[in-house]
Amino acid sequence: MEQPFRIEELRLAARNHGMPLEALRHPVTPMGLHYLLIHYDIPAVDVASWRLAVGGRVACPRAFTLDEIRARPAVEVTVTMECAGNGRAHLAPRAFSQPWLDEAVGTARWRGVPLRDVLVECGVRDAAVEVVFTGADRGIEGGVTQRFARSLPLAEAVRDDVVLAYEVNGRPLPPQHGFPLRLVVPGWYGMANVKWLVEVAVVDRPFTGMQQVAAYRVRRDEDDPGVPATRMLPRALMVPPGLPHFPTRARTLTAGTCLLEGRAWSGSGPVVAVDVSTDAGRTWRPARIERDVESPWAWCRWSLEWDAAPGVHELRCRARDARGDAQPDEPAWNVGGYANNAAQRVPVTVVASDVAGGER
Repeated sequence: MEQPFRIEELRLAARNHGMPLEALRHPVTPMGLHYLLIHYDIPAVDVASWRLAVGGRVACPRAFTLDEIRARPAVEVTVTMECAGNGRAHLAPRAFSQPWLDEAVGTARWRGVPLRDVLVECGVRDAAVEVVFTGADRGIEGGVTQRFARSLPLAEAVRDDVVLAYEVNGRPLPPQHGFPLRLVVPGWYGMANVKWLVEVAVVDRPFTGMQQVAAYRVRRDEDDPGVPATRMLPRALMVPPGLPHFPTRARTLTAGTCLLEGRAWSGSGPVVAVDVSTDAGRTWRPARIERDVESPWAWCRWSLEWDAAPGVHELRCRARDARGDAQPDEPAWNVGGYANNAAQRVPVTVVASDVAGGER
């Protein structure tokens, strides 16, 4: 039995948005199509008074202006970023939160300053174990008024590809994506990429903020402390073929040769295989992989020709990465609906007559 959506979930869905799956054709996602999740409100930031405070267990605490950040040697990283809750709406019972289907993903070119360079300049002390990142966005959660804050182990924070980003796809960060400065952590789920950064604090003990110890944990039940969601699990997504019905989005396709295509990624190494099924998972065929984005942290393109015969078909796709992790055919339920990377399912009706005449 399907669960009805609550009005609160619809409010969340109206504020946030996923990437239309037809945008998987783009190697780099146009910024207006990149998925977006805003936990609280978009903060109003006055750049003239904004500062990034770097402190805690460092020898030389500092507060940087945006101009000082931008004046430093810059790097650019192309990164596929996915929300940890992607796929949540497919689970039953469904967790009460942003009701993502499969579209909470996007790939962008982020430009900024390596976090490691800033930490080296400030002098990280020997006792440091984590780095805490705090945004300017404020809200109430768990009965507590707070800013959004997350931490990374020090070893992750000082990777040379972790960036304090002030541009995306060649333009200054838009307000909804963290203007004036955000964190980008390649390979990790989106919640680690803290937006609207105002503070970076090096600490000598594990951070116990709500977004770290209560949220974004994969738990079997309410009493299970769970394990944190960290790196993105492997996932392949398909551009739904054919024409969509409005408003159901049901797909209709003309019989004949059809190019199935999409993207695949993982946070733990490159994707080495994508398999496609056109018969609801009974048989699988290997797809061709094309690395059309020059970045170890970006998705790859996959494609497969299908001789579509009239009838009702369920298409599926699944990825495997270099570490050997692979997508399951069925989802594993958890309390928060996190890290559901079960194989995508796309129902398609194939008809003998031409349906392309109505396409615009």
